[in-house]
Amino acid sequence: MGRVYVIGVGMTKFDKPGTKSGDYNEWAKEAILKALEDAKLSMDEIEQAVAGFVYGDSTCGQRAIYEVGMTGIPIYNVNNNCATGSTALCVGKQFIEGGLNDCVLAVGFEKMERGSLTPKYKDRTNPYEKQYMLMGELAGFTTAPLATQMLGNAGIEHMRKYGTKPEHFAKIAYKNHKHSVNNPYSQFQTEYTMEQIVNSPKIFGPLTRLQCCPTSDGAAAAILASEKFVRSHGLEAQAVEIIAMEMVTDLESTFSERSLMKVAGYDMSKTAAERAYAKSGISPDDIQVVELHDCFSTNELITYEALGLCPVGKAGEYIDKGDNTYGGKHVVNPSGGLISKGHPLGATGLAQCVELSWQLRGLAEARQVPNVRYALQHNYGIGGAAIVAIYKLGFPERHNKNIAANIKVESKL
Repeated sequence: MGRVYVIGVGMTKFDKPGTKSGDYNEWAKEAILKALEDAKLSMDEIEQAVAGFVYGDSTCGQRAIYEVGMTGIPIYNVNNNCATGSTALCVGKQFIEGGLNDCVLAVGFEKMERGSLTPKYKDRTNPYEKQYMLMGELAGFTTAPLATQMLGNAGIEHMRKYGTKPEHFAKIAYKNHKHSVNNPYSQFQTEYTMEQIVNSPKIFGPLTRLQCCPTSDGAAAAILASEKFVRSHGLEAQAVEIIAMEMVTDLESTFSERSLMKVAGYDMSKTAAERAYAKSGISPDDIQVVELHDCFSTNELITYEALGLCPVGKAGEYIDKGDNTYGGKHVVNPSGGLISKGHPLGATGLAQCVELSWQLRGLAEARQVPNVRYALQHNYGIGGAAIVAIYKLGFPERHNKNIAANIKVESKL
């Protein structure tokens, strides 16, 4: 199979629903035009496109991409819950990997309603029914939003099994909010104290409001290309190679082992990571920067272990040592993550790709992680899909990194 490269990326700022001017098609246009400009391409050179969104009518992808040009290309619309953006990227990658195309656009966008997510269709089977019913059997239900209960219960199980403390989850939120101060694309750019995070309104279990991701509006895009296309267009200096990308859906163990962490996607993430490491030939120790699906601080903590960033049961120690931030073993969510950057469902996975591409190219400015060689992306959707991708510079000998990449970023956490 052929190699696949990210050659152009772009995104909008993420904003609170109802506060962003324009509509989803205009946000997608902004992201696509930025990606095209980054890749020094025109829309005429895009052979196929994949559009990801969760809330919207069937051909929103066409309506969004038409803003940039009606070139007659195939446009595929995909929805995989919160993993939608990475799913669009994965499908685009397969088009190139399989030799069908040399240049493909992946775009994700979302226009959301304020407040917690609720079912849109109540006259049919809920796609998360199996997960929620098992969670109810194991832990019961409260009036809190169901997704918050699911991920909160996963954190409670981790506390019970391994002695994790509520402050470990709060420390994750503290870190991500602090990281977001340096991200102009982030919905929130406010640094909070640990006291403010712990004392913000309780939502469920150990989770307070400042440990939960907000609903958001926004868009992100990436242009993918074959090696032949990269070389023929002289884009080696900026090409980022996707050296592995694995999608895993729910396994039997999600339900058979009656674990609240497994119901919340632990085994999907673990399996996707193991396959990505095997395919790429690298280990978690080789990775410098991670964009991880922190819809709640509890999910970030259990996913450290699922991805092999630390041993099972040792996430609390990993956090206490500062191994999840600047100056530590890995920098996790330098963008601020979903908790602070925001979570427009269809755009999230592609925004992770944008951030990691910037990090590898040395273009992340004040949040630049020094000397990035390998980057990992993790995107998760209940019901279910987990996607793990590993990136590196495609042609490092042709790349002159931004000087910021060689500046040591001192941790103040």
